Amino acid sequence: MLSRVGDNLYWMSRYLERAENTARLVDVYLDLGLEETRGSTPGARWERLVSALHVPAKADDIRDEYSVTQFLAFDSKNATSIVVCVANGRENARQVREKISSEMWMQVNRQYLDVRNTSMSRIWNEQPHEFFRAVKEGVHLFQGITDSTMVRDEGWQFIQLGRYLQRAINIANLLDEYLTTFPLTRYTNNMAMDDYFEWLGLLKCFTAFEAYCKVYHADLLPRRIIEFVAFNPEFPHSIRFCVEMLQTALQAISDATGVHKNSRSQRLAGRLRSKLLYDQVDDLAARGAHDYLDDIKQQCLQIHDAIYETYVDYPVEAALT
Repeated sequence: MLSRVGDNLYWMSRYLERAENTARLVDVYLDLGLEETRGSTPGARWERLVSALHVPAKADDIRDEYSVTQFLAFDSKNATSIVVCVANGRENARQVREKISSEMWMQVNRQYLDVRNTSMSRIWNEQPHEFFRAVKEGVHLFQGITDSTMVRDEGWQFIQLGRYLQRAINIANLLDEYLTTFPLTRYTNNMAMDDYFEWLGLLKCFTAFEAYCKVYHADLLPRRIIEFVAFNPEFPHSIRFCVEMLQTALQAISDATGVHKNSRSQRLAGRLRSKLLYDQVDDLAARGAHDYLDDIKQQCLQIHDAIYETYVDYPVEAALT
C-alpha cells in the first residue's frame, strides 16, 4: 500500500474521531447547564472544555453557551471545530476513494453535506441536541460501515490507528483538565452536589455511565471513575483499551507488510501498554495526575511521530533496503 494512502486513511479516521468527540462533549456540557445550582460557575466549566480540546480561544469565543457552541461546532477558523473536522475527514476519504468502500464514501459525504447545510442559528432555535446526536451517530455509522465492508488489510488497520490514537489523546486531555479542577485528594467523604454532577458529566463525556454502573455501582466515587476510564481493559473509551487496540493495529500492519519488525512505533506502543497494564490509580495519584496524564499524551505523540517515520515519511533509501 502506498504511504500516501495510509496517511489519508489515518487522518480520515483521526478527523472523524475528533468531530465525534467534540459533539459528544458539547452535548453533555449543554445538559450539565440544566443542573446548575445558584453557586455553580458555568463559565469555568466551558473554559475547562475548551482547554481540554486544546483550542486557542479568544474571550469573545467563550463568553456564553451560545458563543462556545458556535466556536466549537461551526467556526471555520477553528481547526478542531466539528465542521472543519468533518470536512477534513471527507477530503482525506475523497483522495482514497478507490481504497474505501462506496458505502463508506456515501456516508462520510452525506455527513459532510448535512453539517455544511446546518447553521448555528438554526440548531439553537430548534434543538441543538439533535444536531450533536446526528454528528455522533453519523461517525458511529461510518465506523460500523467501515468494519462491515472493508477487508482487514493494512488500510483498515491504519483507520484503527487513527481512531484509537486520537481517542487516547482525547481521554487523557479531558481527564487532565478534570483532575486539575477536582483533584482526588479533595474527596474523603461525601462530595458536594455540584461536584457530583461534574463527575456524572465526566462519565457521560465518555458514554461510560451505564458501563461504570455495571462494573461498580451507581455510587459515583472519583477514584473508581478514574480507574474505569484510564485502566479498564474492556471499555472502548478507556485509555488502556485504546492503547491495546493501537498496539494490535501496529502489529497487524507489520505482519501484513512483512517489514518493520519491532519498529520504534511498536516498541513505544508496547511500552505504554505495559505501563497501563500494571499501573493503578494510586500510581497516578503518587506521581501527580497532570504529570502522569501528560506523559501518556507525550508517548502518544511519540507513537504518531514513529508511525510517520516508519510508514509515511521515511527516506527513499530505507524503502529500497
